[in-house]
Order: sequence, then structure tokens, then C-alpha cells
Amino acid sequence: MPIMIRPRVIAAAVLLAAAPAAAPLAPGLLAPAPLAAQQTAGDPTRLIPLPQSSLVFARDGSLIGEIGREWRTDVAIETLPRYLPAAFVAVEDQRFYQHDGVDLIGVAGAIKGKILGEARGGASTITQQLIGNMHPALIDRRDLSLERKVREQRAARDMEKRYSKQQILEAYLNTISFGRGWFGIEAAARHYFGKPAAKLTLAEAASLAALPKSPVQHDPTRFPERNRERRDLVLTLMEQQGLVTRAMAAEARRTPVTTAPHAGMSAPSPYFVDAVKQELDRLRIPVAGGGLRVHTTLDPVLQRGAVEALEQGIKAVEARPGYRHPTGASAGEGGAVLQGSVVVLDPATGDVRALVGGRNHVLAPFNRATVALRQPGSAFKPLVYAAAVQAGIAANRIVPDTALALEQHNGEIYSPDNADNQFLGDMTVRHALALSRNPVAVQLALHASMDSVAALARRAGIATPVALFPSSALGASVVRPLDFVAAYSVFANLGEAVEPRLLVRVEDASGRTLHAPGPPRVTPALDPRVAFIVRDMLQDAASRGTGAPARRLVPASVPVAGKTGTTNDNRDVWFVGMTPDLIAGVWLGFDVPRTIMPGAAGGTLAAPIWGQLVGRWYAGRTPGQWTMPGGLTSVELDRETGYIADEFTPANQRYVEYFIPGTEPDALRAVPWRLQQWGALPLAVGIR
Repeated sequence: MPIMIRPRVIAAAVLLAAAPAAAPLAPGLLAPAPLAAQQTAGDPTRLIPLPQSSLVFARDGSLIGEIGREWRTDVAIETLPRYLPAAFVAVEDQRFYQHDGVDLIGVAGAIKGKILGEARGGASTITQQLIGNMHPALIDRRDLSLERKVREQRAARDMEKRYSKQQILEAYLNTISFGRGWFGIEAAARHYFGKPAAKLTLAEAASLAALPKSPVQHDPTRFPERNRERRDLVLTLMEQQGLVTRAMAAEARRTPVTTAPHAGMSAPSPYFVDAVKQELDRLRIPVAGGGLRVHTTLDPVLQRGAVEALEQGIKAVEARPGYRHPTGASAGEGGAVLQGSVVVLDPATGDVRALVGGRNHVLAPFNRATVALRQPGSAFKPLVYAAAVQAGIAANRIVPDTALALEQHNGEIYSPDNADNQFLGDMTVRHALALSRNPVAVQLALHASMDSVAALARRAGIATPVALFPSSALGASVVRPLDFVAAYSVFANLGEAVEPRLLVRVEDASGRTLHAPGPPRVTPALDPRVAFIVRDMLQDAASRGTGAPARRLVPASVPVAGKTGTTNDNRDVWFVGMTPDLIAGVWLGFDVPRTIMPGAAGGTLAAPIWGQLVGRWYAGRTPGQWTMPGGLTSVELDRETGYIADEFTPANQRYVEYFIPGTEPDALRAVPWRLQQWGALPLAVGIR
């Protein structure tokens, strides 16, 4: 139905558009505030600097994110190909270089369109759009009143008296929204097409020029066909206006609309970027002010692998028979979907190579890798075993896996059981760790003292308190995943703990270094010999115990040590493992803790995710080597009995056990020629 406009209002609008800026307004219309008053409240005719975002880069220099309310990086118009600004002029304001800020021909055409009921634009020039975008508090373009239009036209004329066309067009290109929180042509080029605006093709430039009319409707990622249709219209207008040749336009039309993966970034890293921002805030570096260049430790290959492994692993869990919760990253409400986190560090430096804090940052930005407090379950046991070995318990010591009844200070009885509801009787400490027997871990913790276990956890970098109760030996005290994964560095580094690092260097817009962390912070936390023995036991746990699903997915040439974790009622599942090159941890659970599914365990749910991530990363790579400290003795034992192997011991039961001098059994001391003395040397380790 045609829109009916009263002739008197039409006449007033035409007169206002045609009148000089200083002419008095037609009777009956509201006059704008005097220029002095505008300057007091803010001058809409001025070009003002708008907030810039800070760019975050991976360790290889590739972009992984931006920090800022509006993602924007200003770019000089002289650096752009000529057809790029021309595309915007062609579709948004073809008489840009002829008018004085108000396009009288466009206004007349718009009025005629309203009278005839034809769909036409609102005749706003690039200058008018710029004023509304740059000064929304002064010129609110959502206000459809004639009074707003009059003030906008007057401001546009004043702006064109103050600045050149090139200055106005440059400001426009750096100001307008391209959707998704991306502002300005540089951010749009970077995130839609993965390149700087200076390198956009004609087809890509036209695709971006299609967006100001409706960034949502013409989003080239979500709606490539809609974007193509308007892109081709832009190309036609450019051809008709003599801005490009017919051949150039025809070639550009043949180009498909193809956007860059991961929003133009080398890896999807929003949770990592969140953690970087938290660190910058802690250091009081004004990242929110924008314009900084933040260089980080992230490895895009590992980050992509972590995101993919977590996504595929959770989908596999959701597809299991017996899984009864909502499925899909966006399903359910109130934390009803299964979540997860992945952390990967360089054991030598603590550099965080990958960090994933959940399934979907847009829907659930809570960072489970850095902020969540979760029980680690049996993944905490290596610290208990380390405290026990430090206290003189040898790895071949026999300890009973049996029912316990421990009276607590409040008079209650604590009786730890096993996940399989069985007690397997006497076994070696090594075998108990591999099979994750709970009563054995509790007995070892009590032997070493819970104070010693808690103190070791603190030295390893776990900042959250470890309660001095026997249940903490089984991982009842909560930890932050990032800190907990980093704590395994004491085993990877032969007793030295490293602090997780995210930042390499922070620069301002001019390239001046604002912050550069020093060398990695390394803290002696454990006797190197103890760390080696526990790491060796964790190799058994990975190859012969509950971590076997992870071990099977990693090439046999890569040494793997690690431990699973499962909490009461199957609410949290973990696998934390290490190689000579990486420490990685995987956690799965619900934000509001609940049973994942009957029989859920770290070995079956979390370990395969770890194995997929690490196995893919090592494809085509040569692993590093672990070393062994001096001051250890070793002997070949029978795995079943813990005694010295003899000629009757089957080959598959033979293994090498290591001892700190003074902890080897008396029988071994009586036959010293059966012992080997080890100094510091590379250790060739495979699957046992």
C-alpha cells in the first residue's frame, strides 16, 4: 500500500534540503541548537578518533583474536586499492564527490518514491551516515523525525566545509559496522576474508560494500548467496558509473563468495584470548584502551587440534548408549549440556600452547580451563605417590588393596572403596597406581602425611587449598584445570615446577614494548629421583592401566605417561598426561555437577580425547627424549611378585624397577652385583 505523505511536509523537506546551512528554518519546525551549544554538548561536525581494538597473535605471528568492545583498526585510505572506496561510493552515495553533504537529487528521488510507493533508499549521503555512526548520542539515526533529519543535514554540510572528501570517506570506511562486532574496513577484511583491506580483490571489496545496508542479511559467511546478489549489484553500479571496466566487473561476478575459516583467525581461540585479557588486566596493562599488539604462546596447530578433539570427543560421549542428557553445544539451559576443557603446555617453559574452556564461547563464555573449580579425582594420585616415594616407599613395596575403616576427627568412619566395588588384595605400589586402587592411595597418603601431600601440591603450583583429610588423596579437593595440568610439570621436568605462561610480548601501536616476561619461572618442588620414579610408574598407568585408551592413539615411538581421574557419582572425568614435548589435560563434566552417565570414567571418556589430540600432533614429528637423573639404582623384577627376576620369569613379566639408594629391599642389598648404578643419561623409553 503506497505511503501517503502530506504535501506540506514534503515541501518543507525539499526546502530544508535545498536551503543553505545558515538559512533560517521554515516556520513551524524545531530549530537546531546554536553551534556554540552543540560544541558544548559535543560537536557532530568533527571527525573524532574512535576506539581501536588490541590485536592478539599466536606464537607464529598469526592473528587469533582481538580485545575491545568494538573490533576496529583504522587504516589510511591511501593504502587501499582504488576500487575499494569506489565500491562504497557506487552503492551508498554515487554523487558523493558532487554534493555538499546533502544529495538534493537523492532527496527528491526518495520523496518521489514515497509518493509512488516505490522502494527506494533514504537518500542519506556518506557524510550523513558518518555523522550518525560517529556521533550516535548527538544524531540518533533511529529517530525518524524530520527534526533529526534537519539537524543531520546541517551537520553534514558543516562537516564538508571542515574536511576534504578523502578525509570524510576514510573516516566513513573506518567507522561503519560490518556486523558481528567488526567495525571499519580493516576488521571486516581481516575477519571475513583473512587478509588486510589493502589486499582485497575487487569481488571481496564489493562483498563488503554490500554489508552497510544490512550486515545481518548480507553476511557473506551465513548467507553467501544473498551477499553475492548484492555484491553483483555493487559491481553493476561500479561499471555503470565508470569506476571499473566491464571486463573487471564480469570477472569479479564469476568469483564465488568464499570467506575465511575461523573468522579469519588461524585458530578458534576465544577462551585463550579471554585468559590473555585476564592476565593483562592483572598486570594493569590498559588493553581495553585498544591499539596494543599482544604476542602470545599459543600454537595454532595444537589449538585447532584441541578444539576438534574436544568437540568430537563430547559428541562421541553424547552418542553412547545410556547417555540421557540434552545433546549439542546449544541444547538445554542452566548448564544442562556436557562441557569440557583442554589445556596443553610446554613442560620446559610452562608456555600454554592450547587452551579450550568450553564447547561454545558465544553461548557459554565461562572459562572452565582457568576459572572453574573441579575435583580432579584419581588424577591427583601422582602427587600422593610422589610424597610416599619421597618418604621412603619403594615402587615395588607391597600394599594391600583392602577395605579400610578410618575414624575422622568428628567421629565419622571413612571407608574408601574402588570403582569396580572390589578389593584385589596385595599388590605393588606401581601396580596400584596403574589400576588406580583407592585404598592403596589413602594408605600411602597417611604414611607420608596429608600435610606433606598438600605441601607438595602447593610447590607444584596448585593454589587452591588441599584439605587435610584422607579423601583429598583421592582428589576430593577442588583445583583449577590450568593450574592442575601445570602441576604435572614436576614429573616431566624431574622435580621442577613451571608456572603457566600466556604472554610473550606486549607492544603499543608504535611498536614500543610495554611488557616482556622474563625467563620461565621454575621452582624446585621435588627430588629429581622421586619425580623420575613416579613418571616411570605413570608410564605403566598409561600403557598397562586405566590410561591405555590414550596410549593406543599415540605413535608407539612417543613416550607417554599419565593418569586418569573420575570423581564420585561419575561427575567429573579427567586424563592428564605428558610426553617429552607436551603436558596436556582433558576434563569433562557439567557446569552444575551431575552424573555424566553410569560407568563414566576418565579412561573411557577423557583419555580418548587426549590421545586423539596428541596422536595427531605427533604425526610426522620426531618426539623428544626424557632423561634420568643420577643417584638411582635399578634391577630387573618380576612384575607379578615384585621379586628379582630369575631364569624362570617369563619375558612379558620382566621389567626394570628404580630405587633411591636405601629404599631397595634388603634382598637386593645382599646381592649388590644384581643392581645397576645409573648416572644422568638419556632414557630410551617405549611401551612396556
